[in-house]
Amino acid sequence: MKAVLATFNRELRAYFLSPLAYVVLFFFLVVNGFVFAIIVDYLNDPRAPAGQPLDYFFTAFWWLILLAAVPALTMRLLAEERNSGSIEVLMTAPITENQVVLGKYLGCLTFYVFLWLPTVLYGVVLETYTEVDWGPVAAGYLGLFLIGALFLAIGLFASALTRNQLIAAIITFALLLLLILGVALVQNLIDTPWLQNTLAYMNALDHQEEFSRGIVDSRRLVFYLSGTVFFLFLTARVLENNKWS
Repeated sequence: MKAVLATFNRELRAYFLSPLAYVVLFFFLVVNGFVFAIIVDYLNDPRAPAGQPLDYFFTAFWWLILLAAVPALTMRLLAEERNSGSIEVLMTAPITENQVVLGKYLGCLTFYVFLWLPTVLYGVVLETYTEVDWGPVAAGYLGLFLIGALFLAIGLFASALTRNQLIAAIITFALLLLLILGVALVQNLIDTPWLQNTLAYMNALDHQEEFSRGIVDSRRLVFYLSGTVFFLFLTARVLENNKWS
């Protein structure tokens, strides 16, 4: 546990001391603020359908934001260590591959949560003008947390595959694009019931729409938690293989 905490603290300091992290934070907050302002302006139009701004916020452009933010957050995690040679020093220390992966992942996940925290103020501001149902809001944030947890695990896995941060970012972007849009597109194009049901189980767009309505399906929890553990396991095995190559 001490090894995991040491890696976690090291990674978290690296985020808050990295200029790239603040670029991501700036981009994240500006884009989210812009999207929220557009949603509020749209709903203020008398011709607009009834709805809560936060409902639209949780379902509109979150996937575009994550497609940009997740590769930027994860690309350096292991690729930079391998490129600089520091991974050899790290792996000769009394620490296992699983501990390295878990420590780095938790640091990245903590920073990801930090990115979303300021957006809670949107609900606080809205509550001064209208009633806010915090149940669906909490479920919406839970959905973003679970989806982000899986995406970050995929990004960490991609970072373990290469020494080049740019290549790691491209691999992460491609895998996430396939998981987000590829699954939804194929699901709409096929007529086979069992395959449609399988793809529906993987469709992040539909899942987040459910969360935004306050629906927390245990199947979604199982999917994202098991998917996260699976990719962290793969990352540790890649790291173990690189150790002896």
